[in-house]
Amino acid sequence: MSRRVVRQSKFRHVFGQVAKADQAYEDIRVSKVTWDSSFCAVNPKFLAIIVEAGGGGAFIVLPLAKTGRVDKNYPLVTGHTAPVLDIDWCPHNDNVIASASDDTTVMVWQIPDYTPMRNITEPIITLEGHSKRVGILSWHPTARNVLLSAGGDNVIIIWNVGTGEVLLSLEDMHPDIIHSVCWNSNGSLLVTTCKDKTLRIIDPRKGQVVAERFAAHEGMRPMRAVFTRQGHIFTTGFTRMSQRELGLWDPNNFEEPVALQEMDTSNGVLLPFYDPDSSIIYLCGKGDSSIRYFEITDEPPFVHYLNTFSSKEPQRGMGFMPKRGLDVSKCEIARFYKLHERKCEPIIMTVPRKSDLFQDDLYPDTPGPEPALEADEWLSGQDAEPVLISLRDGYVPPKHRELRVTKRNILDARPPTGPRRSQSASDSPLSQQHTLETLLEEIKALREQVQAQEQRITALENMLCELVDGTD
Repeated sequence: MSRRVVRQSKFRHVFGQVAKADQAYEDIRVSKVTWDSSFCAVNPKFLAIIVEAGGGGAFIVLPLAKTGRVDKNYPLVTGHTAPVLDIDWCPHNDNVIASASDDTTVMVWQIPDYTPMRNITEPIITLEGHSKRVGILSWHPTARNVLLSAGGDNVIIIWNVGTGEVLLSLEDMHPDIIHSVCWNSNGSLLVTTCKDKTLRIIDPRKGQVVAERFAAHEGMRPMRAVFTRQGHIFTTGFTRMSQRELGLWDPNNFEEPVALQEMDTSNGVLLPFYDPDSSIIYLCGKGDSSIRYFEITDEPPFVHYLNTFSSKEPQRGMGFMPKRGLDVSKCEIARFYKLHERKCEPIIMTVPRKSDLFQDDLYPDTPGPEPALEADEWLSGQDAEPVLISLRDGYVPPKHRELRVTKRNILDARPPTGPRRSQSASDSPLSQQHTLETLLEEIKALREQVQAQEQRITALENMLCELVDGTD
């Protein structure tokens, strides 16, 4: 008689639970834009959600503790002239967020720790370089102030936000709309998916495609791809018969998938959220009412189904909390922020444990808020793994901090509103002398005008005194 051996895994019994009603965020008009992004970004301090806004694009930023009903006049982050399509928090500063819009611009914002009295309308910097709408944003995982944007012009631009400069522009690599972009763990490679059904691995600094695979999923609907910690690539897509499908690929051998599984016939794009510490991938479909999660291992079948969290209402979008924002005392290994039509509710994923002690096996050291490289170092060819921190004593977000670095950094101060002056003939000594003489003449004229006004005021006062004396 054969005995069935159950696979051993500490994550077999992970279960999801909706937070209590008083922990939700109510009365939020979530955006109705038809775009396949998550519409939500979260970090240990703030929750940001793209919302409906008349006459432009906006998103709301709430402190995590501000649960309950949100006032209809709560200040928004406004500045875009068309709908906001994607938002992403900086991994190295919890007060900095980037937004991408249909108006072709990317804006970077500094969010104060206090609640502002009115809308935030002035970004720290506006990045202009795309010719069509910008729908994808992704911060570099290890280098300070390096931000990637991808637009409807089929171009990927990598920016140094600290100076507003374009570090790299990847053109002529994608013949059609880019559906997703993801960095690997040290930010040396990108994986992209495109409407032409091709999965590409790109070395951005060399400006070349390292490997590619046509029709990783044969369907025409959008594909998504993320790097795993083993260096493999996890993809979601559709079969030719429009069934949803997931795949695992080895970049060194794109001919055959490591794993390929069909799922269901729903038509919502599956958004993958990957946790490298536990090697669990969570799949959230827009319009679905469930979250499926799988563990990726080195043993066949490599992608192991764990469970499905189901609820009644479909999700409009989803935010995924970084590991350092979780409650380690409750064995919480993931937290999602599910968007409904008018609210956002947290969903907590927990590993059941009897002990109240810190669980070392659940919480290995995880990437912290300190960058490992400066932008210039990364651009010159250096790579570094993320700077790790321990969660043994929990993570306490630092107070509001400006991005103060030794190199030039526009995030420390607002950029000048006027155009930058260039060194030219107008800066010559003769020109400066002429400018000085003009200023002196203007000052002299102003003095004469002030003296004339003073004389007129004195005369009027005398006339007023005479009139008063006459009436007495």
